[in-house]
Amino acid sequence: MPRLTVIIVTYNAGDRLNRCLEHLSRQTFSDFETIVVDNGSADGSIAAARRHYPTAKFDDVGANLGFAAANNRAAKTAAGEWLVFLNPDAYADPDWLQELVAASGRYPWADAFGSTQIRANEPSLIDGAGDVFNVFGIPYRGHYGWPLESLPPEGECFSPCAAAAMYRKKAFDRLGGFDERFFCYGEDVDLGFRLRLSGGRAVQVKAARVLHEGSGITGRRSEFSVYHGHRNRIWIAAKNLPGVLYWGTAPLRLAADFALFAKHVSHGLGGAYWRAMDDGYRRAKEFRTDSHARRLRQYARIADVATMIDWSVLKLLKRQASIAPVGTLPEQEIVGVQ
Repeated sequence: MPRLTVIIVTYNAGDRLNRCLEHLSRQTFSDFETIVVDNGSADGSIAAARRHYPTAKFDDVGANLGFAAANNRAAKTAAGEWLVFLNPDAYADPDWLQELVAASGRYPWADAFGSTQIRANEPSLIDGAGDVFNVFGIPYRGHYGWPLESLPPEGECFSPCAAAAMYRKKAFDRLGGFDERFFCYGEDVDLGFRLRLSGGRAVQVKAARVLHEGSGITGRRSEFSVYHGHRNRIWIAAKNLPGVLYWGTAPLRLAADFALFAKHVSHGLGGAYWRAMDDGYRRAKEFRTDSHARRLRQYARIADVATMIDWSVLKLLKRQASIAPVGTLPEQEIVGVQ
């Protein structure tokens, strides 16, 4: 049985998928299997990948299930003790898996590990160093756009970005995997939030590095990414914030909603953003009353959750990472999820 299962969900990734698999084939750590889930690509990328990488397992879904559901599908058949999620537009350094495995040995109490993401087209800049959830209801990749030399030290993060992350399979299964209602965008922050609420911990591994295009397939400022990204951030807050924090910080989230609406109107994306707000808030009650989420919120200590999220507007504007020294965050009792 392999120790790791690397899962790549792809949809019309073009040459990116071959490049991703090529970098994966050069790993110094070899005890892993690879599952590629194709969400109905029509660009010939899967046929090319099959020819070049016959040892990988390919699952042709035939339709676009979305990032969340496709990863869950692969996780059900994964043989590894650890699930490693990798985007097809992420290209791993040769020692990437080795560094993640080494980190799991240094921090045996952690259930998730994140990678240093570097901009593929500007390798002097950081693409992400752990995900942050801000009190304004805005999740973001830490240190996005910062110089590479400013990379923060290894430590605990709010949640790892699933473009290149490793989760303990038992923890992933216990939490029910990614929430498939999200389709794509923000499902990794939601999963990380639920992990933290349940008492789990996440570590950002500085030495585990990948080059990442970042929305290389969907487009960073496309209507698709704007709609799903902003709709889903509303659901993350509704689903995971305990009542006192959810209602007490609602004015801050609403202020951010209006400010971002003006920004997207100026970019010609006001329609997509408005649809995101409409659908997000119309279905917020569904996520607020979700039985699993409600149970996690019930057992979480308010002070601990307040410590998990970031409260600085300056850090939000600068997209500054929020990495805590290992062992300084409050510990919680593990909450079982049935």
